[in-house]
Amino acid sequence: MKKILFCLLVGASFISQSCINDNEDPVAIAPSEGARVDPNVGGPTQPNQVWFDLGTETEILTKRTDWDLAFYSGSVFKVVLNSSIMMAAGKIPNVTDLNQVTEATVASLKTQVQVANFNPANVAYIDDVNGDFPSGYTAIEEIKPTDSDNAVYLVNMGKEIYSGSVPTGSVTTGGDSRGWKKVQILRAGEGYKVKSADIDGQNYYEVTITKNTAYNYNFISLKNKKEVSIQPEKKKWDICFTVFTNTISGAGSYIYADFVTINNVGGAGAYEVVVPAPSSGVEAYNSFKTSDIDQSKFIYNDQRVIGSNWRNPVGVNGLEVYGDRFYVVKDAEGYYFKLRFTRLTSTSGERGYPQFEYKPL
Repeated sequence: MKKILFCLLVGASFISQSCINDNEDPVAIAPSEGARVDPNVGGPTQPNQVWFDLGTETEILTKRTDWDLAFYSGSVFKVVLNSSIMMAAGKIPNVTDLNQVTEATVASLKTQVQVANFNPANVAYIDDVNGDFPSGYTAIEEIKPTDSDNAVYLVNMGKEIYSGSVPTGSVTTGGDSRGWKKVQILRAGEGYKVKSADIDGQNYYEVTITKNTAYNYNFISLKNKKEVSIQPEKKKWDICFTVFTNTISGAGSYIYADFVTINNVGGAGAYEVVVPAPSSGVEAYNSFKTSDIDQSKFIYNDQRVIGSNWRNPVGVNGLEVYGDRFYVVKDAEGYYFKLRFTRLTSTSGERGYPQFEYKPL
C-alpha cells in the first residue's frame, strides 16, 4: 500500500511540474479572489483618503488633513506636499533663517503660491503631478547636505475639509484656509530635520525624522506638531481614492474630486483598456484573461493612470461611470488584477460614494 501511495505522489508531482514548464509566461496567483468594494471616501466633501490593497482586500482610512509633508524614505532627500488639501510652497529669496521672514517680506509671494487660481505659473509651487518620485520635481527642492544651502519656504497650508451642506450631485473639495507656515528642512544624518512656524513666529515646531524604509514616506502634521502614520507599508497598498491637485494645460494647477492614484512609488503599474463601440465594456472586462495582458502598456512613472478617467461628471445621464473602460493593475508584489468602476454616487445621487470591482488574473 505504501508503494502505491509513493508512486501516486511521484506521479502527481511530475504532472504538476510538467504543467509549470509548459507555461511560458507564469503569473503569480494573488491571495485575493477579488471583490466588489465600496471605498469609504466619506460623501460629497470627500474627507477621507482610502488606501486599498487588492491582494488582501484591505482598506486603510486617513483624513485628508491628517498630514502636511511626506519625507521620502529612499536614498535621496525629497519632500512632498499634501496635494489633497491644495497645499503649495514657494522659495523665499535670499533667506536662510526662519527669523528673517515676516508678513512684509512674503506679502507679494502669498499672491503667487496658490492652487487653482487659473494662473499657469502656479505649477512651480506644486509637486510633479505624475508622482514619479524620487526623480520627479518637488516644490521644495531636494534637501542638500550643507544646512546653509537649504532655503526657507513659504508654505500655503491649503484648505480645511468643508463642513457645510452640499447639494445632491455636487462636491466641495475645500473649506476655510488653513493659513501659512514658514518652513526650512535640513538633513539630519540619514534623515531630516524640520523647522517650521507661523509667519509671525508663533507655533514653532522642530522635529527630526528618521527614515523608515518599510514605507514610501514618513509623514508629519505641521499643524498638529507631530509625526503621523498615513500610508500602509510600501508593498501593502495599490490604489488610493483621494482629492488631488492636478494640472490643466494653460490654466495651471486645479483640484479634482473622485481621483484614484496608484502606488507607483512602491512599484505598482497599471494601464487603461478602452473598449471600442459597439462592443460592451462589461463583456470585455468579464472575458479579459491572463493571456490578454499587454506588458508593454503598463505605466509605472505616473500615479494618474486611473486618475479621474473612470468617471464622467457631465454625462448625458448626469453623473456616471464610463462603461467602455477598465484597468489592468500590477501590484507592488507582482500580482495582476483587472478592475472596473461600477458606481460614482450613492443610490440617492450623492457624490463621494464610489464602487469598484476587481478580480485577480
